[in-house]
Amino acid sequence: MSNVFIIGGAGKIGRRLASLLAANGHVARPLFRKAEQEQPLRKLGAEPVNGDLTALDAKSLAALMAGSDAVVFTAGAGGKGGEEMTNAIDGEGLTTAVAAAQQAGISRFLLVSAFPEAGRNKNLSATFENYMRVKKAADVELAQSDLDWVILRPGTLTDEKGQGMVRAGLAIPYGDIPRDDVAATLAELIAQPAISRVIVELTGGEMPVREAVKQLASR
Repeated sequence: MSNVFIIGGAGKIGRRLASLLAANGHVARPLFRKAEQEQPLRKLGAEPVNGDLTALDAKSLAALMAGSDAVVFTAGAGGKGGEEMTNAIDGEGLTTAVAAAQQAGISRFLLVSAFPEAGRNKNLSATFENYMRVKKAADVELAQSDLDWVILRPGTLTDEKGQGMVRAGLAIPYGDIPRDDVAATLAELIAQPAISRVIVELTGGEMPVREAVKQLASR
């Protein structure tokens, strides 16, 4: 049984991951900010933790993380609040989370990032360009840490029902993927400690999630 602290736990991927982990006998501890988010998370079988990522320093966040076996960072501004909020959550929030995990003695750290081709051949706004810059900088910061990290770069996220079929690799063609299948992949990655200090790209595909993750572990 694993104890997993989920930053961005009230978000679309975080909720799905918490539900999957709880259903499989693990302790899911999603971080939530708004009071109305607590009960829906508890109904998923999770043990929610109240805290605002943008207001916590590393020491305070480390105290909330204490006792966890792994941290999953799936927080994101989602385009709300403009560049300032993206910088605060996707950028500074990741910096705080990495420092907190180190202080709490938690080495396993999984980050949901962005597929580098996400904006190719599109007329991008300055806000989106900033988002991609911040995501890349967060990847670099985590990769340069001494943590046991995995960076997951999913393609375009959809709310379609997951098929449980993905394509995962170090470098794959760009595509879409349901959030259900991103959460399922995260759950499998948590259970595969052999997958470490690697960037994994993820889209919908033709291989069952568990098999795809096991194939990564065997490389």
